[in-house]
Amino acid sequence: MMKTYSAILCLISLVCLIASRADAVEVYQTSAAFVQEAFPGEKPMAKAIWLTGDLKDRVAKVLGHAYRGLRVRYWALGDRTVWILEEIGKVEPITLGVAIQAGQIEEVKVLTYRESRGWEIRFPVFMNQYRGAWVDSNAKLDRKIDGISGATLSVRATTRLARLALALDREVEQTGAATQSKAP
Repeated sequence: MMKTYSAILCLISLVCLIASRADAVEVYQTSAAFVQEAFPGEKPMAKAIWLTGDLKDRVAKVLGHAYRGLRVRYWALGDRTVWILEEIGKVEPITLGVAIQAGQIEEVKVLTYRESRGWEIRFPVFMNQYRGAWVDSNAKLDRKIDGISGATLSVRATTRLARLALALDREVEQTGAATQSKAP
């Protein structure tokens, strides 16, 4: 009888754990919708910047670890670029959309949030701190970003991605290092 009770309790706990993980993923906006919003007219073709050599090292310095891909896709038209990037908050990736105009952040949005805590970063009152931000040659932001109690790791991940998007935007502007991607 005790074994049956324990087995049922374990099964209920497993179902609750799986259900809570499924509920933790919040998609606030798709990547395609973010890109379309940034380019309301004609959506440009996706491009890619390869993370090799010195650029790979600089990206790792911004993130504090190596980027998990070999290239980063982005969209560009005129002096505007849009980046869809992911970074681990505490244990799960946070997907951000970053729009940059003339080397300054125009908008940062949480597109998908998978962590159980720290979701408060998605609110405009927090994200508006990044508007107009730019980075120096060492990829350091021109301003201090105020944190949110209980969302420290998500705030740090967001700031790292904002710095990364600005550094990559600068790289594209200075070197024109990009290739057309086959997928739009």
